[in-house]
Amino acid sequence: MGDHEGRGDDFEKKADQKLSGWGLFGNKYEDAADLLDRAGNFFKLAKNWSRAASVYKKIADCHLQGGSKHEAASAYVEAANCYKKFSPQDAAQALNNAVNLFLEIGRLNMAARYSKDIGEIYQQEQDLENAAIYLNRAADLFDSEGQSSQANSMTQKIAEIYAQLEKYQKATELFEEIARKSINNNLLKYSVRGILLNAGICQLCRSDPVAINNSLERYQDIDPTFSGTREYKLLVDLAASMDEGDIGRFTDAVKEFDSMTRLDPWKTALLLKAKNELKKKEDDEDDLT
Repeated sequence: MGDHEGRGDDFEKKADQKLSGWGLFGNKYEDAADLLDRAGNFFKLAKNWSRAASVYKKIADCHLQGGSKHEAASAYVEAANCYKKFSPQDAAQALNNAVNLFLEIGRLNMAARYSKDIGEIYQQEQDLENAAIYLNRAADLFDSEGQSSQANSMTQKIAEIYAQLEKYQKATELFEEIARKSINNNLLKYSVRGILLNAGICQLCRSDPVAINNSLERYQDIDPTFSGTREYKLLVDLAASMDEGDIGRFTDAVKEFDSMTRLDPWKTALLLKAKNELKKKEDDEDDLT
């Protein structure tokens, strides 16, 4: 490792000398970028991610000086890959620089891809507000490129984040929007019942039986086959249990569904919130008697 780092140092020093000297027609920036790229490779071999990230940012500067925005953006992506090893916030910033450059040169698909990566970094760091912002940007860019499946996937992640932030109405509206867009798409229509289940669970968290029952009617309009699904039956049973204040029925309905179709952690967490709200309501009523 020491040898790798030493060779990286040598190439970086040569690049700095090249940059400090005179260059003809801007070629010194291209030459320096080549030397820095070799330095970056050695720093990666040495697992010195901080030095490698710093070098790739310098490469980006060289390419910008030489007017090569695509290469500069790619260098920022390389810097971000190094930052991911030790500093997610710096990785997100480097990727944001790359996204802005890809937007400038009209590479919308690349901008979408890396906006998605930024959103996922913030999601992993539990910075859900920023995660929603960048995933929303990714969704818009994928949509503008005609990639409806990717756009829907991003919108679904945003809806899930809104639910985690207890913005249940926003989450519900987004899930319903995805369902409407998907129902007439042969590739996506089979996912609609799961999406409507997500929307219904968000409604349950609002503890409003009237809104839940109205939603079930609306979901039948979106997908006429929905009333024959186990997802629909689960929502009907949960809505009835909330209306009756029956925790036992709520628990049994969830267990029955989960025994056939495993509930993912997101659904499980929200259903637990809804159950706790139901228990709180029951306890409040007990206090009044």
